[in-house]
Amino acid sequence: MKTKIISIFTILFLLAAVMSAQQLNQKEIAVTIYNQNLGVVKDLREITIPEGISTLRIVDVAQLIDPTSVHIKLNGDVLEQNYQYDLVNLAKILNKYVDRNISMISKTGELIEGKLISANGGQIVIQNKTGGLLMIPNFNEYRINVAALPEGLITKPTLVWMVNSKTNKKQDVEISYQTGGMNWHAEYVAVLNKDDSKMDLNSWVSIENNSGTTYKDAKIKLVAGDIHRATQPAPTPRYEKNIAYASAEDQFQEQAFFEYHIYKLQRPATIANNETKQISLFEANNISINKKYLYESGAYNQPDGKVSVVVEFVNSKKNNLGVPMPKGKVRVYKSDGDAIEFIGEDFVDHTPKNEKVRLTIGNAFDVVAKEKMTNHRKISNRSYEQSWEIKLSNRKDEDIVVDVVKTLGLNWEVIDSSSEFVKEDARTISFKIPVKKDGTTKLTLTVRYNN
Repeated sequence: MKTKIISIFTILFLLAAVMSAQQLNQKEIAVTIYNQNLGVVKDLREITIPEGISTLRIVDVAQLIDPTSVHIKLNGDVLEQNYQYDLVNLAKILNKYVDRNISMISKTGELIEGKLISANGGQIVIQNKTGGLLMIPNFNEYRINVAALPEGLITKPTLVWMVNSKTNKKQDVEISYQTGGMNWHAEYVAVLNKDDSKMDLNSWVSIENNSGTTYKDAKIKLVAGDIHRATQPAPTPRYEKNIAYASAEDQFQEQAFFEYHIYKLQRPATIANNETKQISLFEANNISINKKYLYESGAYNQPDGKVSVVVEFVNSKKNNLGVPMPKGKVRVYKSDGDAIEFIGEDFVDHTPKNEKVRLTIGNAFDVVAKEKMTNHRKISNRSYEQSWEIKLSNRKDEDIVVDVVKTLGLNWEVIDSSSEFVKEDARTISFKIPVKKDGTTKLTLTVRYNN
């Protein structure tokens, strides 16, 4: 009997089409995505399962699935469960055909037939009918034909169950599993007004899908919070990503869930594989802010004279906000009169409503701090004193106040200070130092340590 020869590429195309056709029975898919490289997939399908013992296959599951997390619910019993991920490719087909007959056709139409002896690193060795060996250093110049797809190779990751069904009718089958390669984070865009007293804040959600499959028209939920994982997730491979954008008001409904917060998208959305999808989370306008100049000083090593610019605001309904804010990057902009310009960025952690948010925007160009230790005096074997001088220079055209935060260490007592201070904690004190425009203010401080 003459064996029918088909191209390897034809095999891949036809098998992919057959496997894709099996997905038409999918009724609903829901994806819950966490901040920690984790997604939970709930897949509902309508499937006809013959009564009694049979094999059930589901394709298009995530390549980074955790097989131990798979759960299936059907009208029957599950006897065995397998996850098959030996995906077909040219190299694997050739390896399966070692010691079997193949044929090759060159670009010029030359036909080569024989037993495949070796296929490695793009090189092929074929034994012809007379026993001679033909060595081909680059098989990319040839079209390769084989008899059939080798057993055990599949085009997509596949879940396989041996089930004992109690009915011969169509039934709903629920499948759920965890997968790596899925993440989400919030992105914020803040625009300050002219006098830095108010800002508008837009929030976007970025959903990253590198799990190895596409979730079409999925119900999407995002969980904000730090859940505990028993084991660390596997590293996520890097992929080229497409970026999709969607903008609308009130797209997510937020609700408290256990000790976390859930954001539920109010419409189905498709998350393609190797895609970053951005969806509007919320918009808030006219948020009152407090702009500060901050100088932080260590107990021993003196800083480099930089004064930070900090923006603070309260995440409250009274302040036109009052929503749980997922962690993410805040990019801050301001108009220079002609266009909106970028002025700095910072990260915010998960922030409940009615809490204060603090953003470090950058360092002030026209405000300089110079600090030096002016005295170190030993009093006894268990006691000594240190004195500092901090000069704050304001080269701006307006008066300002600089918050000075000084870390002292432990077992300290302030002996003398040129300005009033507040004890923040056991190691830290703070000052509010007014500095006139184009002026300099000096802060002096003496501290005694008792060990």
